[in-house]
Amino acid sequence: MSHLDRRRFLSLFVTGVSTALALPLTGCPNSPPENTPANGDTTNKTTSKSAVETPPAPTGKAIKAGLVTDTGGVNDKSFNAAAWDGLQRAGTELGAAVKYTESRTNADYVSNLSRYAQGGYAVVFAVGILMQDALKEVAARFPNVKFAIIDGDAPDLPNCVSYKFREEEGSFLVGALAGAMTKTGVVGFVGGMDLPLIRKFEAAYTAGVKTTNPKAEVKVGYAGKFTDPAKGQEIAISQMEAKADILFHASGQTGIGVIKAVASKGAGYYAIGVDKDQDSEAPGRVLTSMIKQVDVAVFDVCKAVQEGKFVAGTTILGLKEGAVGLSEMTHTKKDVPEAVLTQIETLKQQLIAGKITPPKTLDELAKFTPPMP
Repeated sequence: MSHLDRRRFLSLFVTGVSTALALPLTGCPNSPPENTPANGDTTNKTTSKSAVETPPAPTGKAIKAGLVTDTGGVNDKSFNAAAWDGLQRAGTELGAAVKYTESRTNADYVSNLSRYAQGGYAVVFAVGILMQDALKEVAARFPNVKFAIIDGDAPDLPNCVSYKFREEEGSFLVGALAGAMTKTGVVGFVGGMDLPLIRKFEAAYTAGVKTTNPKAEVKVGYAGKFTDPAKGQEIAISQMEAKADILFHASGQTGIGVIKAVASKGAGYYAIGVDKDQDSEAPGRVLTSMIKQVDVAVFDVCKAVQEGKFVAGTTILGLKEGAVGLSEMTHTKKDVPEAVLTQIETLKQQLIAGKITPPKTLDELAKFTPPMP
């Protein structure tokens, strides 16, 4: 796993289908400190929660760490929020001076990354695949600054690292759960932008649905943005009118509209969240969330930089490392039959063992053969 502490991932991973619950995450609240400037910059204040256990004293001089979000911003309650959680944790446990900037448009990426690199920051985070071209342009100009990108490709430079996740493994599991739980035989998928990364969520989710319910139908819709809750709500309503009763979104802030639409529909309908644990966004109406430990990745990069252990390259993490999986299902686990929980746990172990390879593209989905029960 390169420099990443495998044990930290395993200890922090939460799952709603394990036979024993793991330790809770110790990340910080996903809302920024009060009085955030209009440009989205903010410094870490005393709004972070302390860890459950007193962390060991950090080694190395405290660093400055900056984070540039995509246009979804840190309040998307999903991908960007998870990254900001991790950076705030670095502020609390490592004493790092942390700050974020929200990009208003894609054209802001280069200038926002450059501003941190010029400002004496030891490490700068580019959050999201849409920032990989900007990172390629900026990182080469600042060889003494470390850069990390989440979900995108990093340039082949000694000061750059990329963290990617096997989203197909977690998406397969939530699809299997949706297939087993649907009452109508129709489920939905709502994507943000039509990108290969989001198609990976769709393909694996569909494969999971077909594994537990071969006759189920999957309705698919794309909003074209990660920042349009109204469009997410519109797509969700359309899919529910077409009899979909469980809807998985991979759409950032757009997905808040999906959850809202499902919550308004009421009993018998469920949303499935993504990236962060979104179960409490609509208690009882979010069946589970496909969690990605983006926050832990961000924290561990900060720790490695501060301790002088930064290693360039690409790290890919999945179920085996405890980096993706299902949420605790705090509000809905009681709704899931024990036989279904057992079935999902069995599929999880088969994925970890390499006995199931979920599709990552629609072409692979067309060739996918569901495993025998």
